[in-house]
Amino acid sequence: MTTRADLVEKIVRIKIEQQLSWAELAGLVPDLSKEFVTAALLGQMTLPKAAAEAVGDRLGLDPFEIKLLQVPPYRGSLPTAVPTDPLIYRFYELISVYGTTFKALIHEEFGDGIMSAIDFNMDLSREPNQAGDRVAITMSGKFLPYKSY
Repeated sequence: MTTRADLVEKIVRIKIEQQLSWAELAGLVPDLSKEFVTAALLGQMTLPKAAAEAVGDRLGLDPFEIKLLQVPPYRGSLPTAVPTDPLIYRFYELISVYGTTFKALIHEEFGDGIMSAIDFNMDLSREPNQAGDRVAITMSGKFLPYKSY
């Protein structure tokens, strides 16, 4: 039986063997971002049927595996509460340091509510810089106000 974790491992193995990039795989699905397609192929999002078929065909996935890419996953992929991978830990650190700032500024500018991670867009790009290239991440989530009842 193939689980989502098995499928992710298979996708990563094929990607490495065929020397593919996440951007190349996302390019098979022009209406979805590389960030969303990558998240889906890493088991965190659901691909629409046409997208699952396009990527699945390119990777040589079987019909069940292509259907599995279309099933809503159990989201949340970190194996520990505090991440140990240095890159992922920096995001944890960023939220630990700036989380209260994000919260204070969002509440001040928008009111009492949250930024959606469902109605959400993200773009990750490289910014050339003389002192060393920079990682630019833009996140945009719909503001969802708390409702009184």
